[in-house]
Amino acid sequence: MEYQDINAATVDRWVEEGWEWGKPIDHETFLMAKAGQWNVLLTPTKPVPHTWFGELKGKRVLGLASGGGQQMPVFAALGADCTVLDYSVKQLQSEEMVASREGYKIEILRGDMSKPLPFADESFDLIFHPVSNCYVKEVRPIFRECFRILKSGGVLLSGLDNGINYFFDESEDRIVYTLPFDPLSDPALFEQSQKNGDGIQFSHTFEEQIGGQLEAGFVLTDVYEDTNGVGNLHDHNVPTFWATRAVKR
Repeated sequence: MEYQDINAATVDRWVEEGWEWGKPIDHETFLMAKAGQWNVLLTPTKPVPHTWFGELKGKRVLGLASGGGQQMPVFAALGADCTVLDYSVKQLQSEEMVASREGYKIEILRGDMSKPLPFADESFDLIFHPVSNCYVKEVRPIFRECFRILKSGGVLLSGLDNGINYFFDESEDRIVYTLPFDPLSDPALFEQSQKNGDGIQFSHTFEEQIGGQLEAGFVLTDVYEDTNGVGNLHDHNVPTFWATRAVKR
C-alpha cells in the first residue's frame, strides 16, 4: 500500500471517531455565511482575514485537500463556484452531504494531491489549501501544480505545519526526534507511526514551503503564525503553523 493510501484510510478513521477537522458545518452556520457573517481556518485557531479573499461571488475556487464540509460550504454560500479535491472518502461524503442539505452545486473529486492535478491550466481564481502538506513527502510539486492551474492574478491560500511539532513526544514535554521527520526513510519510525495510528506524516522546512512557493513563481503577499490550539506548545505560545497568501502575477 502506498503511504498516500495509508493516510486516506487514517483520515477516514479519524472522521468516524469525531475528528475536529472532519465535522461539517451546520445549517445555521451556512445561513450566517449567506448573510455575510463567516470565518474559515487555514490553521488551528486564527481565522483567515477576509481581505485575503477579495470578492468571491462568481469566482472559481478549488479546495485542495480541503474536504470535510467546513470551508467549501461557506464559499458556496458567498457565491463562489466551488470544486473540492481530497483523498479521503469520508471527507468527500461530508462535502456531498452539506451540498445536498443546503441545495448548492459543487464539483467533488477524489484525488491525490501528490500527483498531477486533474485540471486544465488557468482554471481557478483561488485555491484554499489548509494544513495537509504534512501528509505528503514532496511539497514543491504541489506548489508548481497550484501555479499552473491558477489564472493570472489568482490567489493561493495555504496552511503550513512548520515542523516544530515533529520534535516532540505526544505529551509535548520532551524532544525525542530529529528533523526531518520522514517515516519512509526510517523503518522504525514507519512502524511506530502505524502503531500510533498517526498515518505517515512528514516535517517540511521553510525552504520547501515558502521557498517552494517562490520557486513556483508565486509572489508572497502576507503571512501569519498560529499555534496548535491545545497542548504544552500552545500553552507556551509556540507557533507551529504558518498561513500564507501568495499571488500568481
